[in-house]
Order: sequence, then C-alpha cells, then structure tokens
Amino acid sequence: MGGCMTATLEEFFAPFAARSPIGRDVAALLTELAGAAASLQTLISSGGAMGGASATSPKGAANGGGDVQKVLDLEADRLFVAAARAAPVAFYGSEEQDEAVAMQPEGTLALAIDPLDGSSNIETNVSIGTIFSVLPVEAEHRADPASVFRQPGRRQLAAGFFVYGPQLLLVATVGEGTHVFGWSPETRRFTFAQTLRIPEDAKEYSINASNVRHWDAPVRLYVDRCLAGKDGPRGRDFNMRWVASMVADAYRIFVRGGVYLYPGDSRKGYAQGRIRLLYEASPVAFCAEQAGGAATDGIHPILDIVPEGLHQRTPVVFGSRNEILEIGRIMADPDSLATESPLLLHRPTGGI
Repeated sequence: MGGCMTATLEEFFAPFAARSPIGRDVAALLTELAGAAASLQTLISSGGAMGGASATSPKGAANGGGDVQKVLDLEADRLFVAAARAAPVAFYGSEEQDEAVAMQPEGTLALAIDPLDGSSNIETNVSIGTIFSVLPVEAEHRADPASVFRQPGRRQLAAGFFVYGPQLLLVATVGEGTHVFGWSPETRRFTFAQTLRIPEDAKEYSINASNVRHWDAPVRLYVDRCLAGKDGPRGRDFNMRWVASMVADAYRIFVRGGVYLYPGDSRKGYAQGRIRLLYEASPVAFCAEQAGGAATDGIHPILDIVPEGLHQRTPVVFGSRNEILEIGRIMADPDSLATESPLLLHRPTGGI
C-alpha cells in the first residue's frame, strides 16, 4: 500500500484493492464510509455544542444496545445506512437497530457499526466517533443470515474508527498495519497522515475510577499497583486519563501508549461490561493488534471470541502490549500478588 504523505484514502488503498475482488469491495466501502463521516462531521459541528444535536430522539427511544438514542444517533445511522447501500454490503448491523438489515443480495461484505460512539458527550464538545467492522459474507451466511455476525474478530477484513474532534480523522486497518487519515475541508478528501505503532510500555491507564466499589478484586489490584507509583511494585509513576469517549481514549493510546480498561463489575447488567463486542471491541482490537498493541477481555484475546449475537457485550482491555500482559497475569492469578497491594484489594465495598 502507498505511504506517500500526499496519498488520498483511495490512492493509499489502491494496491490493496487491485489484488482481489474482495479487496476492491473493501476499499469501495471505506470510501463510502469516509463520505458519510464527512457529512456527519458537518452535522456535529453545526449543532453539537449548541445543544440541538444532543436532544434525545422522539419518545426517548432506546437503541438495540439499550441506550437512549439522541437525534444525532439516528442521523448518523441514516448516513451510514446510505453508505452501506452504495457499497457491496449484504448485511448491515448497527447499534441503533435491533436486528441486522439485509441489503444487496449479491454483496460480499457485512458491516457492523456504532454510528456515533460517545454521543452522551456531544453537548460538552468532547471528541466522539464512529466505530466499524467489515466481515466477509460467504455461502453459509446467505443460507443463515444471522450467522454472518457470529464470526470472530480474526475474520475481519477491515476495521477502524472515525474521530470527530479538532480534526476529523480516520484510523483504519485492512490487516496490513494501522493507518491514520486526516480530512481536509478544502479538498474534501481524506489524506494519509501516519502509520501508528503503539508503544509497548505504558505510563497512563484509562478507567472510570468512580466505579471502584463495584470492581472485582483483580481490577482493584491492578489499579492499586499503578497508584503505588515508582515506589510500588510497578517501579514507575502512572497518570490516569478517562475521557468517557472510547474513540478519544483509543486514539490517545494508539498515539502515545497506555491502556484502556472497561471491565465487568458487580452492578446489575454490568457483569460483561458495557462495550459491544462486534462493533466496538472487535474493530478496536483489530486496529490495536495491527499497531503492535493487544486487546483482551482481561485474559482472552478479543479477536478470538466468537459472538453469540449482534449486541453482545464484553469486558475489554486494550493498548500497550506489555501492560496488557501484566493485566492478564493479575487477572489469571490475583492471589499471588495480593499481599503486595492490599489497599484497593481489601477496601470495603460500600463506597469510594
């Protein structure tokens, strides 16, 4: 693939598209998604911080994942439905819809997407995004359409996320590295910016610390070891960063290292966390691995998990490889390390 700083998205993926019909179809879909994202950026910029785009949908309807929809969630879904229909997509699975939607009968691709991740942050002008996963459609999937979204993440043909922030960015992979493309309003094109490589070691961790009283013991132990800093068992100081917008946290980690944790916890409905496997965890995991990082549910690689349904949730940990290994070690055998860091591990569970 091209690496020239002036290469457009289409030019960059042209060699990949030329290798096979499926590569051509994936590249065509990426182009359509990019166009939809540019349109969505305009909608966000024109109303997000002013409150209009953050309004809830009529009757406060909930999406397929159970979250209350905002007007812009529905507009985002509409834009990406149109993009999918303009590409060789046979099946479209979205956070905003209860069931997968059949599209082109002869389409070769299935698209799983969170059209607007982090929409609860719109009114605060925080970076939000779109996360997507592209899967192959084969003969057995046409006979049993529900099975197309029961493929593990290792089957992904492409994945990525758009970041709607100070810049509109696309982070994408087709299994040959993870690359960043920036949108130019002047040329109305995405242009290659850089290839990402997540640093192997981390100095930052990202977790919602307000939930500490609900965490399982291994998560408490990991955070406690980070809090102990250079005088503790980790031997270095850590910063905590938590934007509460997955794409914003992910992009920071991809650029400068770190680790993101959204574990399951003891609250009702949170045993498997809140991140959706198919259209959030899996595509970010694919990008992370292709950038030299890693992604697990604490122990098992995210890309090896076989989904049971479109809106399945999973605990997720991704980022710097050595930190993911450390977390896996604690998750697998917390008792062996418990005596080192008793503070959070043995803290009463009634409050912070």
